[in-house]
Amino acid sequence: MNGISTGVLISLALYFLLMIAIGVWAYFKSANDSEGYMLGGRNLSPGVAALSAGASDMSGWLLLGLPGYMYASGVVSIWIALGLTLGAFANYLIVAPRLRVYTEVADNAITLPDYFANRFEDKSHLLRVISAIVIIIFFTVYTAASLAGGGKLFDSALGMSYSTGLWVTAGVVVAYTLFGGFLAVSTTDFVQGIIMLFAMIIVPVVAFTDLGGIDTTTNAIRNIDPQMLNVFSGMSFLGILSLMAWGLGYFGQPHIIVRFMAIRSVKDVPTARNIGMSWMIVSLIGALMTGFAGRAYVQKTAMTLDDPETIFLVFTQFLFHPLVSGFLLAAILAAIMSTISSQLLVVSSSLTRDVYKLFFDKEASESRQVLVGRISVVLVAVVAIFLASDPNSSVLSLVSNAWAGFGAAFGPLVIISLMWRGMNRNGALAGMIVGALTVIVWIYGGMSVGDTPLNDWLYAIIPGFVLSTITIFVVSIATGGPRDTVKAKFEEMELNLK
Repeated sequence: MNGISTGVLISLALYFLLMIAIGVWAYFKSANDSEGYMLGGRNLSPGVAALSAGASDMSGWLLLGLPGYMYASGVVSIWIALGLTLGAFANYLIVAPRLRVYTEVADNAITLPDYFANRFEDKSHLLRVISAIVIIIFFTVYTAASLAGGGKLFDSALGMSYSTGLWVTAGVVVAYTLFGGFLAVSTTDFVQGIIMLFAMIIVPVVAFTDLGGIDTTTNAIRNIDPQMLNVFSGMSFLGILSLMAWGLGYFGQPHIIVRFMAIRSVKDVPTARNIGMSWMIVSLIGALMTGFAGRAYVQKTAMTLDDPETIFLVFTQFLFHPLVSGFLLAAILAAIMSTISSQLLVVSSSLTRDVYKLFFDKEASESRQVLVGRISVVLVAVVAIFLASDPNSSVLSLVSNAWAGFGAAFGPLVIISLMWRGMNRNGALAGMIVGALTVIVWIYGGMSVGDTPLNDWLYAIIPGFVLSTITIFVVSIATGGPRDTVKAKFEEMELNLK
């Protein structure tokens, strides 16, 4: 085995050992009850809550997708970064404090379906069941795609087989998630977030230095294609709106907003917001600059780059010492694994609380719920590995629209339930269904504007989000207000926020 491979493998081995060690630590640190395993005992510090939310959010997209988009499209990619930044900030401002308080007020809700059922006192369990089904199906597929990302990284960067990468990635993630639960997932996400941040600073700085500085790089880009420096190049109003609309998805992502439920106090939310937004802005700028420098670097070295999304890997291979390359590859794995672990835990929590406890064992003890949660982690991982076993499987193309699906189905429901006491169960149920169905029809209905498919003309989350919002208000008003007990809980939330 050559020196480069040895150095890289040493770094990766140390990274994997660190993740497993955190899982073991969390196992002994966590309380052996459902709140401890699934929500960390609602005791996350603002720093851990913020970075774990960011790391589980960005996934490999931050280090691969966004640099690749900048490389291929130029500075128009700034619009998607701007939309994400505004969406994340609004999520911290609007959702985080209210959700932290209301989930505790609403009979100590631990999962998002838990919160929906308790918030609207839904005795029929329809809200809980339908939202749980959406989470279980979409996140299992989403997890499969993330695992596939790990498999492809091992294949392309380390020369190992795809299946080996799949099993190694899954094995390490399952190990620390299985034993350490939410505390392990959040703590490993925190460490992974730091690794990702350093990578997003180091790579563009070294790349620009190698190219002779920002001015030289910009001139090189101008010579390649001046339109790459035009923020409006090839963009219509609807095109810009579609890119910025990615930010709407934040309000409905269960693996992100669960961090708000777990932060130790509502008073810690502003600190978490400052930490989380600082991390996000620096990371996004670093990702964009990596793609920007990458276009000039490929031109300078006259290399052939078939896939723009591999530009980060190109830099790790040619500009750094093997041990540093291993650290940077670990950053990509960190991004991938942080998302996998968060999704695994959200799905296993729903299977435990919203399926097993609801239908099979209503009196399940706390220790029994933790056991079922751990078994669910393994089962979901096995299913995800099966779905991801073929790297060219069509299932992977499905998850590119999961962000829109979650955003439209859950986003308006979460926001309005926390802001308007007049919202009732019927409005919540109708809004969730309309939002999800709109996205599905918009993407897979085969309709188009001229020769342009609807989702290419306007991102599906926009009509889904709008129609869901309208439906919630119309149905809630038409079917009467909520119960007095719901209003009392809402008022209690408002008092606790003051």
